[in-house]
Amino acid sequence: MASYHLSVKTIKRSAGRSATAAAAYRVGERIECQREGRVHDYTRKQGIEETFILTPKDAPDWASDRSRLWNEAEASETRRNSVTAREWELALPSEISAEDRSQITRDFAQELVSRYGVAVDVAIHAPHREGDQRNHHAHVLTSTRKLEASGFTAKTRVLDSAKTGGVEIEQMRGLWAELQNRALERVGEVERVDHRSLEAQRETALDRGDKLSAEELDRDPELKLGPAANSMERRAKAMAERQGREYVPVTERGAVVHAARQARAAFREMRERLDIARETYGIEREAGQGRVSAGLAALRAATSKERDGRTSDDIRERLSQVVGRSRDQDDTPKPEGRNYARERLKEIMEKDAGRDGQAAVHKLDGHSEYDLGEDTGRDGRKPSVNERLKDVLNKPRERLEIEDERDQEKDQEVEKDRDIDRDPGLSH
Repeated sequence: MASYHLSVKTIKRSAGRSATAAAAYRVGERIECQREGRVHDYTRKQGIEETFILTPKDAPDWASDRSRLWNEAEASETRRNSVTAREWELALPSEISAEDRSQITRDFAQELVSRYGVAVDVAIHAPHREGDQRNHHAHVLTSTRKLEASGFTAKTRVLDSAKTGGVEIEQMRGLWAELQNRALERVGEVERVDHRSLEAQRETALDRGDKLSAEELDRDPELKLGPAANSMERRAKAMAERQGREYVPVTERGAVVHAARQARAAFREMRERLDIARETYGIEREAGQGRVSAGLAALRAATSKERDGRTSDDIRERLSQVVGRSRDQDDTPKPEGRNYARERLKEIMEKDAGRDGQAAVHKLDGHSEYDLGEDTGRDGRKPSVNERLKDVLNKPRERLEIEDERDQEKDQEVEKDRDIDRDPGLSH
């Protein structure tokens, strides 16, 4: 699944950093820092897929020389606590090609040049060989001064100011999301990224009536592991894979992140199965099947074996919690005290043009069309569709097979009785 990440950091002298060292490390080159008198050699660094420099149209020729560019950027700053460069770190979608990743990164870098008049140095990195192989990313290093024909001039205060900096960065975050989504759409991917906060996304989902998405977004942002914990977890994953066992986090942060990712994956799986149920129910209804038969077909489709090779036994309990819980069984707190997954399934299974919605929900809960407004006890009515579906889910496979055999034997006995009744020799 495509994920969004854009972070902005500064290269500060007060933190013991320099633009020359930052550039050399990210692009894997050797740069001599004239101000410090040090050589930063990272030519042995691996995993660098592409590097390039973009500058304004009237920039001097020396700006295309990486060593000269960043030494000039250092020389333009005289204070010992100066910010000499700014880094934009971008996560690139693994679902698109390397060429597309390069193009959207170049488009983003070009917008930085056009918008702020700065020099931009880009390095696109491949995933770490021992880490997540979807972790394509780019480091975009920019100067903090405008680059003009005479060299570096005025500071880009619009990004430094407390009043305007946040607004500018948020607009660039939106641009990066748009560039990714266009690329994902071009290759036919359904998933999209969103640069907004979880709370903002949740409010939008509620406004459009998508309560399931709103419930999924009602969570805390994912905890950042950090370099040390990330390295430990990466080694633990590699060891678990070599030993053929399940990965268990070895750090407290890793455990929190792993649990959060598993929870989101489970929720996405449920939504996928509900989508399958919705589609199957619609097809069965169009084919002339009744609501109960179409509902059973939808449930079978949702719990059937899928691409990942898991069978319905693996997800029976979780699926029954989504589609089979009644109000008196659902003790899980939900926003406004409502079970959105159950209500959504009701809308899917009972949606019928020209039919009163209250009657549809009433019928799904086990009452007939003529029982609206009546207080009918469970013992005095037929089992509801929810109860029947849950009963089917909870039955062991062997029991179902035995009952099928018994039903077949009963059917054969009935047929024999009918044959005997039709025998003219025994009719008198």
